[in-house]
Amino acid sequence: MTDLLKSAQDIATLFAVAEPIRQLTPFGNGHINDTFLVDDGSQQYVLQRISPNAFPYPEKIMENMEKVTRHLINAIRSRGGDPARETLHVIPLKSGLPYYRDPQGHIWRMTLCIPDTISIDLPEHEDMFRESGRAFGMFAHDLDSFPAASLFETIARFHDTPNRVRAFEDAVLQDSEKRLSSVMDLVRLYQDREHRAHELVDALESGALPLRVTHNDTKLNNVLLDRKTGKAVCVIDLDTVMPGLVAYDFGDAIRFGANTAAEDERDRSRIHFSLPMFRAFAEGYLSACADMLSDAELASLSTGAWMMTYECGMRFLTDYLQGDHYFHSAYADHNLVRAWDQMTLLQDMERHEQAMRQIIQECAEKGKKA
Repeated sequence: MTDLLKSAQDIATLFAVAEPIRQLTPFGNGHINDTFLVDDGSQQYVLQRISPNAFPYPEKIMENMEKVTRHLINAIRSRGGDPARETLHVIPLKSGLPYYRDPQGHIWRMTLCIPDTISIDLPEHEDMFRESGRAFGMFAHDLDSFPAASLFETIARFHDTPNRVRAFEDAVLQDSEKRLSSVMDLVRLYQDREHRAHELVDALESGALPLRVTHNDTKLNNVLLDRKTGKAVCVIDLDTVMPGLVAYDFGDAIRFGANTAAEDERDRSRIHFSLPMFRAFAEGYLSACADMLSDAELASLSTGAWMMTYECGMRFLTDYLQGDHYFHSAYADHNLVRAWDQMTLLQDMERHEQAMRQIIQECAEKGKKA
């Protein structure tokens, strides 16, 4: 038995579960937190140790999570939903505290496990991606009245794209690993687009776009799907919930889910922007939240898809120029492959921007009538 597993077993007994714990096993395939499935014979729970490397302020993560889930429980109940299945429930310690800090300073938390659900990494078809969109749209809708500014920014300046540009240009200027000369073609492609980097940040600062509660990791695997029906049940992984723009959540989902290839595909001829997948996600998302979004927010959604793809690719290239210290790399030029892939996707996305805007308009009109 590993030391971590033994610690997890001991710590699990500190939480206010209904029955004595019968079994605890490693759970899921996440790369950030350490996760375990806990079974007391009548109910299952998810126990997690929050990564101190990824999140320097885990107490603030838990504060955000408690605030948001309390609001979600009430919002779901008010619209006639099932709060037992449609949001996470934090299980407190027997002492009443919402988390446990171990002697090494790590934060542990427990939530109810939602039964008869599955998590899928990549959308297998349009209906699955549509359900993902509906889940994140409903998440936004249920948090419409929540005061976003009251949440802690768990990762400072996470989607401050102009700040990401400055970091990128510093990496280009310093060329600490002497890699610049071999990637100048790609560097120029990102530099040619720097004039658009400020669009969303400027709109937020001017008040043209409102601050919202955002999830900030809107991949399909953060939506639990009903095992039998395939319908979206619950949005999970609330570690990066913080103030932001709906364009961030919409855009990052598109960046990941409307790509016809993996984000580290070596054969760039396989990378295309899928307009049908874009439409599927937009249909689901706007069926749930079109009525709460302003015209400016609706117009920002396609920009969000562009911006998140641009920003992510630029971050990959920045890390490559600096020696691959931030993103996990499986081989020498892994981040360079990723940066090229994001640019390839971005270029194809740019050819479809007018169609994207038209789809948003159609889906919004349909969603408001529903």
